[in-house]
Amino acid sequence: MTELITPLASAKAAHSMSAAPVRPAAVTCENLTVSYRQHPAIHHLSCCFRAGTLTAVVGPNGAGKSSLLDALVGRVAPTTGRIELAVPGRARVAYLPQQNQIDRAFPMRVSDVVMLGAWPSLGLFGGADASDRRRATDALQQVGLSGLENRLVGELSVGQFQRVLFARLLLQDAPLILLDEPFNAIDTRTTADLLALVHRWHREGRTVLAVLHDLDQVRAHFPDTLLLAREAIAFGPSRTVLSEDNLLRARAMAERWDDEAAWCHRDEVGTTPPALAEVVDLARHSHAHGHPHAHAHRHDHGAAPHGHRHQPDEHPLR
Repeated sequence: MTELITPLASAKAAHSMSAAPVRPAAVTCENLTVSYRQHPAIHHLSCCFRAGTLTAVVGPNGAGKSSLLDALVGRVAPTTGRIELAVPGRARVAYLPQQNQIDRAFPMRVSDVVMLGAWPSLGLFGGADASDRRRATDALQQVGLSGLENRLVGELSVGQFQRVLFARLLLQDAPLILLDEPFNAIDTRTTADLLALVHRWHREGRTVLAVLHDLDQVRAHFPDTLLLAREAIAFGPSRTVLSEDNLLRARAMAERWDDEAAWCHRDEVGTTPPALAEVVDLARHSHAHGHPHAHAHRHDHGAAPHGHRHQPDEHPLR
């Protein structure tokens, strides 16, 4: 079960959660802000991903979805707050970036890319043995690429290369798996095969977080969802989080992001500036009608002439 750390959780949800067995936390974010050049990509996020859960991370373009994965894997440091991973070091975190972040022009063979998954266990100066190579061959077989070990990755289709990257994850054998748009621009058959692998990881008790855009795919395959718009809009069962009201709230907040906004700050008095009034009223309206949301921290911002959300002026948010 996915848990939102918020004092605004409903009594009904609390009762439901207490009635079911509570799994240990795999990932905890507490008051997490991730910023680029002093502009927050993720804003005061507090949530807990339970061990063995399968969670989609969705939201408008620029909502901070990929930035969240970057923070979890250690590619960027939190500006405020903390991240706690219940795994022995980030080497036990398997991370799949977006394909457009990978240079396929470098002359690497398929087997070399897959063997990168063994690096956490081999160490900097360790060498792969026959057992590691057998595991790599088996991983390629599981993703449907037997016989392509010596093919250069630049010769592969987008779908084939994504299968190679999933084979690398298989070789890493990590308890926590982070996937950034794993099914983007790949064919239907490859998507189905890789989704089956994701479900297998879930059955094995691994914790999987995936940034996704296809909401129908989320509803069909991912039990839990975190809806982000720099801040968490809702977090919990997908059928509840992906309500029309919550999606409208996420879009409304995205429309108010301002490229020129000043660095945010918490107002000690707790008043709400005019730029926030409409969104806050909308959030209160949704809460009054029983919709889950994730305003775990009440906060205000510095002056923003056209809105209240802050977009980095150089780093492309994803």
